[in-house]
Amino acid sequence: MTIMAEHLGFIGVGRMGGSMAGRLIDAGRKLTIFDTNRAAMAPLVARGAVAAASARELAAAVETVIVSLPTPDIVGEVALGANGIAAGNRVKTVIDLSTTGPRMTQAIAAGLKAKGIALVDSPVSGGVSGAQKGTLAVMVACERPLFERLEPILKVFGKVFYIGARPGMGQTMKLANNLLSATAMAISSEAIVMGVKAGLDPQVMVDVINSGSGRNTATQDKFPRSVLPRSFDYGFATGLMYKDVKLCLEEAEALGVQMWVGAAVRQLWQFANSELGPASDFTAIVKCIEAWAGVEVKARA
Repeated sequence: MTIMAEHLGFIGVGRMGGSMAGRLIDAGRKLTIFDTNRAAMAPLVARGAVAAASARELAAAVETVIVSLPTPDIVGEVALGANGIAAGNRVKTVIDLSTTGPRMTQAIAAGLKAKGIALVDSPVSGGVSGAQKGTLAVMVACERPLFERLEPILKVFGKVFYIGARPGMGQTMKLANNLLSATAMAISSEAIVMGVKAGLDPQVMVDVINSGSGRNTATQDKFPRSVLPRSFDYGFATGLMYKDVKLCLEEAEALGVQMWVGAAVRQLWQFANSELGPASDFTAIVKCIEAWAGVEVKARA
């Protein structure tokens, strides 16, 4: 359904951001975009988006800026840096779809507020496929009237959840979600490698697990799509998953919440990040367990 056209800004049009920006174009929104990777902007420019030369230039062209960037430090620099969003003279609202962490989000919100700009803390979950299909979980924290005004934009990305009024609440929700996702991938790798070492067929294992009480997001989707065929192309980087788990454990520590299992999960993801490299697909974490066991999880012909 086409919605009322409104000129929006979008910063960070990589695999996730590019897919979400494309959905906004499909929905009838006029876009001005910026990414440090000029090639990433080309497909959207071909569809009618206007390329800006900087975040500052973009924020001087639109009132609402959407951000989808990989790390907290990058988000902070893009938001508050000398050539960043806060230096623009038109922007009034920033919607951050990134996983930035509660404390960084709160710091950015304070910095933007000093410039008269409202921050909408709105991380998303569901991966590149969810971004393409418009089926993401969108976790929103901001004042309720602002949420109600922006909800039609956010619905383009998927199912929208109002988390609360304070910046950082959306981030806390996202970190809890991603800790569970990271744990599912890590423990499923250990369990299935154990079975393969004992002589079980990994495809049969996945089928049984998904018909029983052990099913989870890794066995339902990630193993069939990226591990069993050995493609390791799910579309989310090991470095980003490690970053999310690390942020979650840091927040838990700041809150005085002990996470015994979470600490073990962080350790395994830290090892995978070191061994496989941050750019590797996060489903490749199974290779670490395979190397110790001397087996390979692979669909049999």
